[in-house]
Amino acid sequence: MKLEEIMKLIQNGEKIDVEFKESSNALPKDIYDSVCSFNNRNGGHILLGVSDERIIIGVNEDKIDKIIKEFTTSVNNSQKIYPPLYLTPIPVNINGKTIIYIRVPEEYQVCRHNGKIWDRSYEGDINITNNSEFVYKMYSRKQSTYFVNKVYPNLDINCLEASVIEKARKMAISRNQNHLWRNMNDEELLRSANLVLIDPETNKEGITLAAILLFGKDNSIMSVLSQHKTDAIFRVENKDRYDDRDIVITNLIDSYDRLISFGQKHLNELFVLDGIVNVNARDRILREIISNTLAHRDYSSGFPAKMIIDDEKIIIENSNLSHGTGILDLQKFEPFPKNPSISKVFREIGIADELGSGMRNTYKYTQLYSGATPIFEEGNTFRTIIPLKKIATQKVGGENVVHGVAHNVVHGVAHDKEKIITIIKEKIRLNNKITRQTIADELGVSKKTIERYMKEINNLKYIGSGNNGYWKLEE
Repeated sequence: MKLEEIMKLIQNGEKIDVEFKESSNALPKDIYDSVCSFNNRNGGHILLGVSDERIIIGVNEDKIDKIIKEFTTSVNNSQKIYPPLYLTPIPVNINGKTIIYIRVPEEYQVCRHNGKIWDRSYEGDINITNNSEFVYKMYSRKQSTYFVNKVYPNLDINCLEASVIEKARKMAISRNQNHLWRNMNDEELLRSANLVLIDPETNKEGITLAAILLFGKDNSIMSVLSQHKTDAIFRVENKDRYDDRDIVITNLIDSYDRLISFGQKHLNELFVLDGIVNVNARDRILREIISNTLAHRDYSSGFPAKMIIDDEKIIIENSNLSHGTGILDLQKFEPFPKNPSISKVFREIGIADELGSGMRNTYKYTQLYSGATPIFEEGNTFRTIIPLKKIATQKVGGENVVHGVAHNVVHGVAHDKEKIITIIKEKIRLNNKITRQTIADELGVSKKTIERYMKEINNLKYIGSGNNGYWKLEE
């Protein structure tokens, strides 16, 4: 900021976006309340070395470096300010006295100081932590402007990958032969998806950040969002580091494919019955958790998103614009749109469904896949935990298989006795009320074969009788 602009701020006095602090020798304790409140409202200016009466007192020269260092360290400390801020105090000399100017921008996340939420009014900084109505309104206000709708008037369609746009078009048409995108050129497709908007500040039209994330060339994405990354990690043998890793920094359409492939590489297929239909529960789970983390991430944050697979669970973590904290209850959960323009494209091309369906589907298919319940934990980091059975990541002969059983065993005939017995045990672990006929149908063998092999499983018993009974497999 220019000197004359700073002088004008001082002349106009304190107001909703200007705060004076005398701070001759040290930082006042309430300065971080002001940082937090400006960040939560519309941004603002803090001037150290200026009194409430607009008098330039100045900061002692031998204290300037210490004050700046203490301030920058504190606002970068997530234990003090969350999310951490990256602010640069600037010493300014006015008539032989030095003040320190700090510009605090408005952010898209709710900021907290020592766990408390502060807002700004004409009366100063207000602690609204325990006022649920004010907190709700703050979250609603911040959600009214989506970070991914940021417009780049100086960038054009040439910064996007035409092949990726065509890929999305074909995916949409494969789902609906009469899809509107069939007869649209690339620019018309982008406009129909609200990926070309007008910048409200400059009144100029341009592609949005969402368009660049969805279809951008890698260097274009890095130029506007250098923190964009999803870190895929497989960690079973080498617990301290990883057995395999893929750092994904490309467009979201290809990122989805890369992450799906990574999950398929390290998780075994376990076909299960959904009603009377055989489904690949692994792929259904991967679809939901990967599309969710890509579509609903807070892209304004530098927090690196992660997909970690170990022998007990899958963990998905990404930065989040939270509306609450703690474990989500599926029965009470009310979804909020995070990045509607990205979600819209994901729905059109068939890798996501309606808002809120992802959690329900993940819950359903996790129970089919591992017999356990997924955990969804909301906070500034959204965490999804998918429990696994160790069989899901067990490798045999260099391939990811279920104890050596080929991926497509349910579609063919398994003639190997040991393999069939292994599958019988696994299916009973997943569903202890499964019938012999169901197992036989899924394996393509006779019911008598299943009955014969079951008799050879010494630790397998049927408790009860008829349809009211269940299998018990003693480990």
